[in-house]
Amino acid sequence: MQSLYVEGNSLLHRLPAGVKLSVLLAFSIAIFFSASLAVTGGFLAVAAIVYFTLPMRPKQALARLLPIAFAILLVGGFGLLFNPWQLTALSVIRLTALMLLAAAITASTPVPAFIDTVTSAARPLEKAGLVRAADIGLAVGLVIRFVPDILARYGAIRDAHQARGIRFRPTRAIVPLIILTLKDADSIADAIDARGIRGTAEKRNRK
Repeated sequence: MQSLYVEGNSLLHRLPAGVKLSVLLAFSIAIFFSASLAVTGGFLAVAAIVYFTLPMRPKQALARLLPIAFAILLVGGFGLLFNPWQLTALSVIRLTALMLLAAAITASTPVPAFIDTVTSAARPLEKAGLVRAADIGLAVGLVIRFVPDILARYGAIRDAHQARGIRFRPTRAIVPLIILTLKDADSIADAIDARGIRGTAEKRNRK
């Protein structure tokens, strides 16, 4: 499996995962409470500086953002049909800023650190009998690890179409992409159960 994590020794890399996730939460709340284009633009500038100062080549940094950026542009396009341009611009800036900061945190945090942090945060819910903390942490880790693999498969399907001289359309990639992803999900689930990872985590939590 590929990983979104990028090796580095920046300040963001050295911060604990819990601190980074807390900052992302506070940033999200603050930017959605702001109704000013100028202030929201300031949030966007800060997020862009944080992301683009990470140790990545510009091409690599931009490639990571393209799928989500495309979705944000679609949201903006639909927004212009029903809302004033100022409101649509505000929504696009907010989403773009959140995308940049979330991408920066993902790139600077190893997956095990995410899993440990989310698992610890979910412990109070586990004590209340609502969830199993280890399962939530594992699910978050798997989602993060699956993202680059899904993007790589999408690129492989696109290249296969082009190599055969077939005009590629994104809609044609949906079915094979879903099938390949579900097959991998089944394989990973079998591996997790075979190694008793969830059972081991539950026993450790009881001690």
